[in-house]
Amino acid sequence: MKYTIACVILLFFSGKVSAQHKSEKSLKASISSIIRKMTLEEKIGMLHGNALFSSAGVPRLGIPELTCDDGPLGVREEIKRFDWASANWTTDSATFLPTGSAIAATWNPVMANKYGVVIGEEANARKKNVMLAPAFNICRMPLCGRTYEYYSEDPYLNSQLAVQSVKGIQSQHVAACIKHFAANNQELDRDSVNTIVDERTLQEIYFPAFKAAIQQGNAYTIMSAYNKLNDYWCSENDFLLNRVLKNKWGFKGVVMSDWAGTHHTVEAANNGLDIEMGSSGPYDQWYFAKPLLTAVKAGQVSIKTIDDKVSRILWLMYHTSMSTNHPKGSIATPEHAKTAYDIASESVVLLKNENHLLPLKASAIKSIAVIGNNAVRTFALGGYGAGVKAKHEVTALEGIRSRFGNTASISFAQGYRANYLASKTDEQNRGYDKPDQNLINEAVALAKASDVAILCIGSNREYESEAHDRKSLELPFGEQVLVNAVSSVNPNTIIVVMAGAPYDLGEIKRSNHTIVWSWFNGSEAGNALADVLKGLINPSGKLPFTFPVSLHDSPAFSLNTYPGKGATADYKEGVLVGYRWYDTKNIAPQFPFGYGLSYTDFSLSKFLTDKSSYKKDETIRVRFTITNTGGLYGAEVVQLYVSDPVCSVLRPEKELKAFEKIFLKPGETRTVKMQVKVADLAFYDEVKKDWNAEAGEYILELGNSSRNIIQKIKIAVK
Repeated sequence: MKYTIACVILLFFSGKVSAQHKSEKSLKASISSIIRKMTLEEKIGMLHGNALFSSAGVPRLGIPELTCDDGPLGVREEIKRFDWASANWTTDSATFLPTGSAIAATWNPVMANKYGVVIGEEANARKKNVMLAPAFNICRMPLCGRTYEYYSEDPYLNSQLAVQSVKGIQSQHVAACIKHFAANNQELDRDSVNTIVDERTLQEIYFPAFKAAIQQGNAYTIMSAYNKLNDYWCSENDFLLNRVLKNKWGFKGVVMSDWAGTHHTVEAANNGLDIEMGSSGPYDQWYFAKPLLTAVKAGQVSIKTIDDKVSRILWLMYHTSMSTNHPKGSIATPEHAKTAYDIASESVVLLKNENHLLPLKASAIKSIAVIGNNAVRTFALGGYGAGVKAKHEVTALEGIRSRFGNTASISFAQGYRANYLASKTDEQNRGYDKPDQNLINEAVALAKASDVAILCIGSNREYESEAHDRKSLELPFGEQVLVNAVSSVNPNTIIVVMAGAPYDLGEIKRSNHTIVWSWFNGSEAGNALADVLKGLINPSGKLPFTFPVSLHDSPAFSLNTYPGKGATADYKEGVLVGYRWYDTKNIAPQFPFGYGLSYTDFSLSKFLTDKSSYKKDETIRVRFTITNTGGLYGAEVVQLYVSDPVCSVLRPEKELKAFEKIFLKPGETRTVKMQVKVADLAFYDEVKKDWNAEAGEYILELGNSSRNIIQKIKIAVK
């Protein structure tokens, strides 16, 4: 008998077989066999953290700990087992990858996949089973402190990127933990706010990327959000975790709480949470430790429920730490740096190039003034939340010197003081927004004596930080005064903004002719930026969210629903999030969703559909011709929106339904095909509790931003 048990355990845990090569039925049988051999105490031990980033295994049965790690920007440095202090390793330097909004700005799912592969390879090198990434909560309002970490304001764009990020991570037998589920769209009061969101809005805006990441990406883990959703904590929300996630979507994996995001034992256990995680002990006193054991013995939580949770964890292990041919992994390699560069170079957005100052003609430039604290600042660390101990991070100044230093003299002036720390109070940070006249005078003198001034402004990881929301859209640190002063003495001033979320660029847009947006762009940010400025890279990034003219143009502020009243945030705007709001309400944005310029020009023509009328189970197939009419190799992101002008419910003016990034040589023409299922034109009918694609007329709109529609076609749905 002992020999039989040992063989079963060896078969399951030795790596001789894996979920990748084993039928679901066989896998389920193996997991059930293991669970039958476990004591209740051993099962409970697997359902809560036993250290900051791990939960217990069962050594007696050869079940290892489940290890996880931050995060979305790369594998964070090793910390001590029981506190947040550095473990002082010398082998944990990693690749700092461009942040979520930068990945979204590429509008390229291939880049999202490459990002995921690097995360997975570096996680394996550090022996981490679960990476707490990707994070892709919708950008509901522009002040959220984690916008830099998330993707965009659009559920379809988020979905396409999330699926590929998950696939990339999990291709390395590492679990992606998608987060934060759901409606976690502000940091202010995030651990107490009750978000009130109707079911249609959840289904159309806040759920699609999670659903796609699970059903198309097969994500192995998901993290519940801190907030309440419709009066129930997300970590114990039966509608969210049981009825939608596990039953409707068929999620097979593990639901993990955000750190210290669990509030009750019985409610969380019965309503879908599988693992409780947190930041401090005593671990045996957590909700899912001794209190859960007591609840089971009292009949408040069934053994069946406990076994389901353990089964999910074992299923996860079977796909990760216990899989066959498990990759060894690698960390901070030249290949990973190249991926960081590729993503960064595709993410840079050219916002304005009125006098065609860009790309810079290096042969004609003898002196360059590089101005601004962001030119020498790094962004891998800072503020609260996950960072990376980057093996290297090329600053803007370093990148510019490497690309222009052989032909031009390059000088630096600080320009402003970024004297803001997320760990300080408002009173302690007071004065951070005041310009420093001495630094401005130095910058002006340098700019006046230089052929070109490159002014690096924006934000940083202290000012945009987890656990904080910004208070306004204004540029920090007195930067606008610096911009005005430098621009007045040098007409060849290039404004480079490094930030992860929208800011008010109204005065800069009116007064300056050259604006580049560069994000918190990873280990190779400086090189990618310099190559864009020089023209070695033709910018192809597009904005993943709308830049409003005024904060009160934003729906959450227009309707006075942020930060909420009485710890309740009522999402009164419903499905009108982001460009859906601005376009439907006819509010002009500062820069629209999907916007970005190029050094070359493109034309779109011959926009056609395969039919003029469709049944509800059919697919709309469109094609169009795109030509690079300029003189440089480049890429255009062609965006297909759909409008439903006559509907029984309020619908947005337009909704993104397809896009493609197309690279073309000068003069090259290509015919491109896209397709949209008629079912994807549907709205969520709260009466029927199902999707409803009403018969009638729809308008397909082809363009390169939500506000630049070039061609339209009407179709009918029967």
